[in-house]
Amino acid sequence: MIFLEPEQYQQNCIDLFNSYKKNISSLLPFAKIEHIGSSAIPNTISKGDLDIYIEVMSDQFEFAIEQLKTLNFIEKQNTLRTHELCMLESMNDDEVAFQIVVADSVFTFFLTFRNKLIDSPRLVHEYNQLKLQCSHLDPDQYRAIKSDFINRVLNHL
Repeated sequence: MIFLEPEQYQQNCIDLFNSYKKNISSLLPFAKIEHIGSSAIPNTISKGDLDIYIEVMSDQFEFAIEQLKTLNFIEKQNTLRTHELCMLESMNDDEVAFQIVVADSVFTFFLTFRNKLIDSPRLVHEYNQLKLQCSHLDPDQYRAIKSDFINRVLNHL
């Protein structure tokens, strides 16, 4: 895996987020839309992809997924899918994923994790070091190690 320095990708992700946010808002005016993932955290290295958090009420969940698919997204395979979380990936020529989350569910942790890192340069440094140490691993191994870090941040701080 190749990780990019913040100055190599973050502004592009911010611009892409703002563009997608307009489209998402027009489809789902009731949704909470947030920029999450490494591209939303200053000074964080990344593969350069963009993650967008879309929070809706439980009765809007399936409708929201179907609406978001009209932006040329499909359900991401081989990932957790529940009645409170659905991940969509872009079929456009960009590296964008949507995390559709039911309000007040356990999956709001995406925001908690982002906010904890924004508030802690020490955690950002640890996260960057973890990524660099994983650059030789395959994506599944990397995700497992990253998941352990995320759980530690969420459960012990």
